[in-house]
Amino acid sequence: MPPIQDHPLRYKLANELHARPFPSLSAPCRAVFLAVKRPKDAASRDRALDLDHLKALLDRYGAAHPQPGATHYSGQIGQHTLKWEQHTEFVTYTVFMPGLGDKPFDPSDFNVFPTDWLMDAPGVRVTSAMLRIELRPEESEIDAHLSDWFVPESLAVSQVLGDDAVIAGDFRIDQSGHQRFAIFARERVGERRAGRIAQRVCEIETYKAMSMLGFTRVREISPRLGEMDAELMRLMELMANDDGHEESTLRALLQVSTELESLSARTSFRMGATGAYEAIVNQRIAVLREEHYKGRQTFAEFMMRRYDPAMRTVKSAGVRLDNMVARATRAADLLRTQVEVGRSAQNQQLLHSMNQRAELQLRLQETVEGLSVVAISYYAVSLVGYLLYPLAGAIGLSKGMLTALTVLPVVAVVWWMIRRIKHKVEKGGPDL
Repeated sequence: MPPIQDHPLRYKLANELHARPFPSLSAPCRAVFLAVKRPKDAASRDRALDLDHLKALLDRYGAAHPQPGATHYSGQIGQHTLKWEQHTEFVTYTVFMPGLGDKPFDPSDFNVFPTDWLMDAPGVRVTSAMLRIELRPEESEIDAHLSDWFVPESLAVSQVLGDDAVIAGDFRIDQSGHQRFAIFARERVGERRAGRIAQRVCEIETYKAMSMLGFTRVREISPRLGEMDAELMRLMELMANDDGHEESTLRALLQVSTELESLSARTSFRMGATGAYEAIVNQRIAVLREEHYKGRQTFAEFMMRRYDPAMRTVKSAGVRLDNMVARATRAADLLRTQVEVGRSAQNQQLLHSMNQRAELQLRLQETVEGLSVVAISYYAVSLVGYLLYPLAGAIGLSKGMLTALTVLPVVAVVWWMIRRIKHKVEKGGPDL
């Protein structure tokens, strides 16, 4: 029996689960992170430009190129390790560097990305961050580092993965233009586990920044949504008043409905992407299994106080827009039905009026027919009288009596001829 045939995508789908492995990090070390996104229509961008930009960076360090069409890459660039990933809307570059350097969060570490190479990026920076991963010192030393490196008002600190590490960050952009995150890992933490912690911290920051794009979009459209909501309410009040201007109200309502549908179409992708990014942020925080560190707020608590309200605003705006679209559609359907009922009533009145006019025309026609019989008979009697006058003396009748005798036969003949002509016309006959 020949072996069973594989599905064409079997290996591709299986390998997708292992396509983006976590980095292996040996503390102490540091990392720089960069996320680049095209300003508009990022999901439909030419992704070959992303790969070309990566190759340009690899060429600077004489590193090997990735496979054609690759969506991820990991390799050495000089003494450092580069991890590149291509996503639906953005690409990320993470460079891991051995050791800690002379200065914590030294902006010069970002020089691993050449200036002219950054200027040629096929997009703009969504976020960038600097990570410092070191062996966990005494708590007093950790506290000193937290005071020196971060802004206390927004600092989030937590113990993660069963007290294996302490992570910290204030989610603020420092003077060099980067976010800062510190990871203090115990010696027992393996290289892959340290890499997972660093990767998840970068993902939390990246997807947080991407989801906040939805919040800015909502803030842009909120004033117009308010105006259209007020206009929709005004039009519905006009519908309730039934002031006889249904046609103009329907046109205005259809205009509002069209604009709402257009706005919904333009924002649907961003709303959906925001929800997906928010779910990833919450999932990445959840897998860290945070615990409080000296009563300080955790990453989850920071997100609950600062980030979650923004996401709820996006969700409420999406619900509001959907409700307005549904309301406008229902109102338009109702008003359209009302207009059609009004038109039907007008058509019935018009038909009734036409029937009345037809009846009047029929009566007028019958009257004209009677007058026509009289007029034609008058002239016909005169003509017949002229023809019969020479016979009056021969038959012993006066002209008046002879004329009187011809009136009834002539009127009867004229009436019969007019009825025959009318009958032919009503039947559409060619002969009269």
